[in-house]
Amino acid sequence: MIYFMNKPGLLFLILLILFVSNGLHGAAPGGSGPGLLKQNVQDTIKTRQALYNGILWKNMYHRIKNDQFLFTDFFLTGNLTINGQTFENKRLRYDIFSDELTIPLNRDDIVQLNKEMVDSFTLNFDSKLYRFINIKDEALKSLKGYVNVLYKGKSALYVKYKKDISQNVTETSDGEFFETTRIYLVLNGICYPVNRTSDLFKFTKDDKEQIRDFIKKTKLKVSKKKPESFIPVLRFYDSINQ
Repeated sequence: MIYFMNKPGLLFLILLILFVSNGLHGAAPGGSGPGLLKQNVQDTIKTRQALYNGILWKNMYHRIKNDQFLFTDFFLTGNLTINGQTFENKRLRYDIFSDELTIPLNRDDIVQLNKEMVDSFTLNFDSKLYRFINIKDEALKSLKGYVNVLYKGKSALYVKYKKDISQNVTETSDGEFFETTRIYLVLNGICYPVNRTSDLFKFTKDDKEQIRDFIKKTKLKVSKKKPESFIPVLRFYDSINQ
């Protein structure tokens, strides 16, 4: 439910609703006319309610250096899916300190979306598409919220972006945002944090010799610094665990 009703865009919709409900009744033959206009208005309101469901966002970190967002503090273009409904080409910004997604309502206001309703979203940045899902599975207790999906097959590879605040307090700031990146493997429904490359062999111990041979034969360079390098390995792992 939207908690702000005094803004120009919503005021226009309210006036339009009153106009339709008071002056227009029924639909003209042929599927056009006042009835269709009323239906379109109702559809528009329903869409806006789904898209802008949340609370007004306020920046609480004016005295913290840098910013709390992923990639940039500008809004990025992406698609958004809420309760199964997809909205394309929206302006989105991902706060990785609070793990919240925001969207502009108008020129002045920003909405922090209701996280429980968000299924997934994408972000376009630097000519690359990033795909995020909202993990709500209680079985993956160590991995909750928004994660970047690098690979999803029988196994899965996720990246979790996070920012924290350093304790470097000065006269002009109360700290500084710094970013950390964590990799997670999901094998047989169990989530494993990858802290070093060798963890890959530890978590796939039953198949580690085959995986070592595969990496050697294909001359792969697998590194935690480049999470995408794990993808061919996981594809191979899935192929031998059909």
